[in-house]
Amino acid sequence: ERMGHNMRITDLLDKNSISLNAAPADKKETLDLAVELMAKSGKVSDKENYLAAVFAREEEGTTGVGDGIAIPHGRCTGVNKPGLAAMALPQGVEYEALDDEPVNLIFLIAAPEGAGNVHITILSKLSMMLMDDTFTESLRKAKSVEEFLNIIDAAETEKDDADAAKEKAAAQTDLAADKEKDNQKLILAVTACPTGIAHTYMAAE
Repeated sequence: ERMGHNMRITDLLDKNSISLNAAPADKKETLDLAVELMAKSGKVSDKENYLAAVFAREEEGTTGVGDGIAIPHGRCTGVNKPGLAAMALPQGVEYEALDDEPVNLIFLIAAPEGAGNVHITILSKLSMMLMDDTFTESLRKAKSVEEFLNIIDAAETEKDDADAAKEKAAAQTDLAADKEKDNQKLILAVTACPTGIAHTYMAAE
């Protein structure tokens, strides 16, 4: 699980798999293009198989999460290693999104069949980051693939550092709580002797 924790989005997102000005006509063409982009980074061994997995996932429910963002994903044997592809669609595309708004920012996830929940890890990290409007706005405005990657890299570093700090704080709180428990144990041990308590009472009287 540690591995999932340090998984960098920028390590999974090949610069050949980013398109900043695609203009697909509809949802199907959008997903076809995204799969083509993913295939460019060599992460997909069987494109048809992977495409089918992505469409099957859409059948279960749209990955258009609202606010112009979609995070389609497919997990199948046609994928050799986890990967991401990204598209900014300046004109937007009808995507059957949850809020019925057009989608203009897409992240496609590819996960190999036996990779445990790697796609869930990527998905949750990405979703958290994409909740930040400033972040998504700068991605939409990125003028080059390098800029797009740099924006993600910076936001991700910030998030990882914040998470690490939170974990450290939590660990210290746990440590303090453990110390506290040890002290309590000692005190309990002292007062748990019935004769001791009786003696104390007698002495008080």
